[in-house]
Amino acid sequence: MPLNIELFSEIGLLVVLAALISFLTRLLRQPLIIGYIATGLLVGPFFLNLIRSHDTFQLFSEIGISFLLFIVGLSLTPYVIKEFGKVSLIAGFGQVIITSFVGYFICLAMGFSILTSLYISMALAFSSTIIILKLISDKGDLEKLYAKISIGFLLVQDLIAIFLLFIIPLVSVGKDSLAKIGFLSLRGALAILIIFLISFFFLPKLNRFLSSSQELLFIFSIAWGIGLAALFKNIGFSLESGALIAGVALSALPSRHEISARLIPLRDFFIILFFIFLGSQMVVGNIQSLLIPGLILSALVLIGNPLILMIIMGILGYRKKTSFQTGLTVAQISEFSLILIVLGIKFNHLRPEILSLVTLVGLITISGSTYFILYSEKIFNIISRYLGVFERKKIFEKEKRKKDYEFILFGYNRIGFDFLETFKKMEKEFLVIDYNPQTIEQLDQIGANNEYGDASDICFLESLNFQKIKMAISTIPALETNILILERIKHQNPVTIAMMVAHNIRDAMILYDKGADYVILPHFLGGKYASLLVKNLHFDTERFKKLRQRHISHLYLRESLGQNHPTIKKYY
Repeated sequence: MPLNIELFSEIGLLVVLAALISFLTRLLRQPLIIGYIATGLLVGPFFLNLIRSHDTFQLFSEIGISFLLFIVGLSLTPYVIKEFGKVSLIAGFGQVIITSFVGYFICLAMGFSILTSLYISMALAFSSTIIILKLISDKGDLEKLYAKISIGFLLVQDLIAIFLLFIIPLVSVGKDSLAKIGFLSLRGALAILIIFLISFFFLPKLNRFLSSSQELLFIFSIAWGIGLAALFKNIGFSLESGALIAGVALSALPSRHEISARLIPLRDFFIILFFIFLGSQMVVGNIQSLLIPGLILSALVLIGNPLILMIIMGILGYRKKTSFQTGLTVAQISEFSLILIVLGIKFNHLRPEILSLVTLVGLITISGSTYFILYSEKIFNIISRYLGVFERKKIFEKEKRKKDYEFILFGYNRIGFDFLETFKKMEKEFLVIDYNPQTIEQLDQIGANNEYGDASDICFLESLNFQKIKMAISTIPALETNILILERIKHQNPVTIAMMVAHNIRDAMILYDKGADYVILPHFLGGKYASLLVKNLHFDTERFKKLRQRHISHLYLRESLGQNHPTIKKYY
């Protein structure tokens, strides 16, 4: 007989085990979610059987999901949605639709019912924004093109998943009558209307008072989120949908970032208990019967999802490397996938063993995709010769490349914009190289000589003629790419002035060792420029006002071109 452990001791023991297993997980460079689920599997009924307070842990897991979705809602401001862009919308919707379609028929072929196949196929279509953001951030790739596109379409996926949270309760009532669907929809719409009227007219006035006390703001946020989650549960929707609406209702408040920052540790604790509880619910006795379907569905996610996205990216005109790296970000399922399955079980749409199946797929795909993303450069170098099929060869092909340019600029966005303006004022011939199709279209519109290409592709670099180039400037932040450019330039024309960009001193020194004539470190250069302003303008308020106005106009211009200053985006 297992020991009768008190609740406090039970939680303490689980957290200690989770910490130990998470330590091992971290050593293997895996996301901690793997460690949490493994902990649940270990303490579940088929191994140590330590979880005695099942109802309490189920409650804790629901609180964790509520906090997770509440914080997601806080991040869904109109400004975030505006940043998606055409590419993110097409890629996000396209991949979800195609994966769901393919997954649905695979599930039917394996003998699952129509409703079960729908749930599983939708769960396979969503990828984890939280895991991908962490991995991309750890690699230092947040400012790369593939990362920006990935973050955009992953948020589009999240919006689709959120929409499903509201649809599932309606489908559940739909078995009885259309009248109930209409009545439930009316109640939901009325509740949402009242909540947003309160958030629009009342909460902004209350915000200053709440913000005067950190403790008051904290307890109000918890009460608002949990209270609305409970309200939606009582009117026939799910806790998850109520928590999400609660977050969206507060997303326009100036204090939303502070609310999010204070709730994240609380969310993390309860979400850990959610994943532990999830792991403990896996039906290990049926693991043999689930293994083959789990491997087939994992193959769809690990291989099929990246291929689907690479095809979409290729059609949109992106180079094979960008398409490949973007595709790898959808090679795992999301926490939303697990939440959808849990919701399906709550409404008696699914059998409990389906949760075991999808959790197994989650363990396999999250583990596999982590290594895919961390070693994407090496994997690409091995298989790049086979990926040409995913490129539209002639989409941005120029009729004739001039051979007498004095300047060549790699990368137009942000820093490159100022260089291009300088080239125009100098009335010198120049060529801009960029691998973003949208940027190439912008350059065509303003009549700037350009070439569509990826500077990290050695074959493309070898096609460029540096013989008459007097100065080459790279604003690309990737060290390996800048080294390739430098080696090619100095091999063809040693006297060409090479100017590179680096984001840390170590990379700058490596570039100098490789022959760079000058390395730009944007933050240091920005500080130097600001200090010169102080030196030249002194305390002249009028000149500062004129400078301020010019700078604001310049920022509006950059924003109109779709450019933004680099920042680490924390949506969750």
